[in-house]
Amino acid sequence: MHRRHAFLGLASALAVPALLGPAVAQNTPSPTADRTGNTGARMGEAEARYAADTLAAGALALAASRLALKKGKDDDVKEFAGFEVAEQETIADILKAMRDQTVPPSGQVKAPSEAEVTGQLDAKGKAMIEALESAKAGSAFDREYIRGQIEGHRALLQIQETYLSTGKDRETLAVAKLARGQIKEHLVLLADIEDDLKG
Repeated sequence: MHRRHAFLGLASALAVPALLGPAVAQNTPSPTADRTGNTGARMGEAEARYAADTLAAGALALAASRLALKKGKDDDVKEFAGFEVAEQETIADILKAMRDQTVPPSGQVKAPSEAEVTGQLDAKGKAMIEALESAKAGSAFDREYIRGQIEGHRALLQIQETYLSTGKDRETLAVAKLARGQIKEHLVLLADIEDDLKG
């Protein structure tokens, strides 16, 4: 597969602990704390919305990729799914730590449970996962999974771009910049895989 090592970039880059501390300490509490999950931290409004939106879109990528590890047939699809699971689990862990200072700091990634991931899905996301669950394992599943990942990565890219155009928090901007670059690479890889599946 092209750019095999590109998948590892965001997970390792986002794990830099220096990015996490100041991001939650410099802002005043958000008035939408309950809605965005920013209950234990002192994140600004834009940062809380960014984290909530990224987590929600990432939850769909994570749920679909966990499923693809079980039902996927194509080697590239399964490899992408494995790296996507690791990346989305890492991002979820980082954003949770940024939003909630009561989470003890750790160098280990605490992967979100199935219930946590499902709880982040909106109605459209739940419908997409149900469609993947009911799809027959193999080529049809692979194509459906990759189409969903392309759509989901476009949504994730838009979330990063939106925050990068309006955000003020230095550390959250750094996370969004790293995520944007990785998402763009993923979109190229996904297009390559989609073309291979058509062949």
